[in-house]
Amino acid sequence: MAPNLKSSKIAFIGGGNMAAAIIGGLVAKGIDKQNITVSEPWEVNREKMAQLGVKTTTSNAEAFSGADIAILAVKPQVAKGVCEELAGASAGGKMALVVSIAAGIPLASLQKWLTPSGDGAPSPHVVRVMPNTPALVGEGASGLFAGEGVTEDEKELTGALLASVSKATEWVDKEELIDVVTGLSGSGPAYFFALVEHMIASAVKLGLSEDQAKRLAAQTCLGAGRMLVESPESPSQLRQNVTSPNGTTHAALQSFEASGFAEIVDKAVKAATSRGEELGKTLGG
Repeated sequence: MAPNLKSSKIAFIGGGNMAAAIIGGLVAKGIDKQNITVSEPWEVNREKMAQLGVKTTTSNAEAFSGADIAILAVKPQVAKGVCEELAGASAGGKMALVVSIAAGIPLASLQKWLTPSGDGAPSPHVVRVMPNTPALVGEGASGLFAGEGVTEDEKELTGALLASVSKATEWVDKEELIDVVTGLSGSGPAYFFALVEHMIASAVKLGLSEDQAKRLAAQTCLGAGRMLVESPESPSQLRQNVTSPNGTTHAALQSFEASGFAEIVDKAVKAATSRGEELGKTLGG
């Protein structure tokens, strides 16, 4: 953990599921709850945040003021207005490091919106992050890209923040690669759930009960995932290890291949990546 994370004042602008996941991870790592403030307009979400023991407010400016690091966890559609509000709150004072998990919003737009008006206004330091929903169970994967001016200490601080809920935190060296991270790990859990959904349905059609099929499929995927993480062997080699010539697995993989499985996956990842790029162009104006 970065040595200054425990002493940092942390603001969450938005109190949805991802914010709750990160807060839970921070608290589990020993971060003082009183160093965390969440601004959230919806009372239901605000009450959930309060149950975690952190400070809450309806005011973005109040949460942002005096923060060392602020996590922008709002819907992309409202990011511009929220950032401009934060810029006003920081005028004449210290600007917090901003970590944006708002999908698709490019750094150039975030920096423009966050810059206070007036000559000589400081340029905000911004890091874009694409986390994913397994962060809710402490098993997330996050891609990060640092904007202009972000220091090594700030990168370390951001990395420590995300490591509280992510087992993989990968810095990319080009901003456009954040869209690729979106297509791979940001949207990836849904691809996985869709595959498991269809595996269960097929097994039920062949006679297993739905509960049996779900338990077997879930544990199979969990076990395979652990092998993938813990084994030094490549995914290709792990696949070959379990595939006997002319055996049951071989038959299934041949069916995948005949259906164009590789092309299907390739198109899916490219579609999500392209949609991330489109959102940036549409919402980043």
